[in-house]
Amino acid sequence: MREFITDEMVEEEIARLQKSPYVKLARKEERIRYARRQYLYTLRMYEKKGRQLEANGITMEALESLGGEEDDS
Repeated sequence: MREFITDEMVEEEIARLQKSPYVKLARKEERIRYARRQYLYTLRMYEKKGRQLEANGITMEALESLGGEEDDS
């Protein structure tokens, strides 16, 4: 049978867990992992866009001749 948990007990447990160094560690790891995945998705998007540009006849040399920004890779 399940133990009955009051609202007060829930709030106390939430407060305790928010202060836990283990929770902080896991959150930081998750943020880092999420940021790396977002970076991966961005790079994939750029690759796809670059392929489309090349298919349309736009090259790096053509863009450089326009005097655009330098490569930021």
